[in-house]
Amino acid sequence: MVKIFIGNLSQDTTAEDLRSVFSQYGTVTECDVLKRYGFVHMDSRGDAEEAIRNLNQKDLNGMAMNVELSRGKSKASTKLHVSNLSSGCTNQELRSKFEEFGPVVECDIVKDYAFVHMERVEDAMEAISRLDNTAFQGRRVMLRETSLEFLKDP
Repeated sequence: MVKIFIGNLSQDTTAEDLRSVFSQYGTVTECDVLKRYGFVHMDSRGDAEEAIRNLNQKDLNGMAMNVELSRGKSKASTKLHVSNLSSGCTNQELRSKFEEFGPVVECDIVKDYAFVHMERVEDAMEAISRLDNTAFQGRRVMLRETSLEFLKDP
């Protein structure tokens, strides 16, 4: 799998817009848009390189996209458990809240709780200290770093 960074996106660009454009060059396994940039994961390196060659500086929703291989260093992340979420909370809203503290690798809502993976441990600790036991979308959320202890029965 190859991860591609797409910069200079219009604020109107959606993940589906990117998926539609990139799937012309091969299989897209994952697609995310964050603020004015995004990431596309493609199955094949050859397909990814062809997409980059053909799509860099191409117009999408009125903006010339910057398309390049992602230079992400490590897949390691700090996983946070966020509980007591409101039923209307979306992945994007939660991700945006945590991005105030640093890069978010992954964000998954499961009913009224979620797991947020932050790229840097120091950003995760800052998020815990500033967001734990505070109001978010009308509910008081609780945060903690997950570990193997979290998975054990008491």
